[in-house]
Amino acid sequence: MALGGTVPGVAAEPALEPDGLVLCGRRRRPSPPVRPDRSADEIHALAAERETAVVLTAPWHERDTQSLVERLGVPVFTPFPDSAQDLMEKYGITAEQAGDGSPDLVWLLRENKGEARPYSPGDRLPIGIEAFPGREQNDMVLWIESKAAVISGDTLKDVGQGLEISVRWLREGVTREQVAEGLRPLLALPVEHVLATHSGPTDRAALERLVRCEVRRRARSPGTPRADGSRPRAAGSTRRATA
Repeated sequence: MALGGTVPGVAAEPALEPDGLVLCGRRRRPSPPVRPDRSADEIHALAAERETAVVLTAPWHERDTQSLVERLGVPVFTPFPDSAQDLMEKYGITAEQAGDGSPDLVWLLRENKGEARPYSPGDRLPIGIEAFPGREQNDMVLWIESKAAVISGDTLKDVGQGLEISVRWLREGVTREQVAEGLRPLLALPVEHVLATHSGPTDRAALERLVRCEVRRRARSPGTPRADGSRPRAAGSTRRATA
């Protein structure tokens, strides 16, 4: 099961496969592989018959994960929640306010009420999923090769203006161009479907437009830092000649 993405036509309902079960997203429109009339009990029964796991694109997308773990005993692949330092940097709060860090997945990671399998950007999960960096170190963009699909957490959205990276959700000092640079390796993969949490399904063309537009924007900006931290000189600038 993959939580934190959108499969065409699915809203907390299963997309059935011969060897597994995928559950994610928000209902959009009918989709042939999906049986929307299946009850929760039927879904749980199907999961019990297959090798099943929960994959979170972000720890704050846990939703009903605990109840699934309690009922099915499945492992949970997840990025680590925000530490106290992360919360202070993101929201400008004090150490006292940040406490022990985010309460996301406390039951799993601190109370050990399930099998946690943390992962990070660049990891290849043993269930055929590769993790790419998103807008945060714990907000992932996942590549599922067997489905030719990209599943995004909160990094990508489409609220009627096309697929985009939301500036409002970026922490201070992080730009859309920097996030797009981390997504550029996806264009070398045979992507067919792009599933963002806060939108309906879209396709490779939308991802290409987004990434290439943001990368071009970065190239045109003279003040944008390079990957090594240096800044390109403005157009027309010259070095001082030395004697």
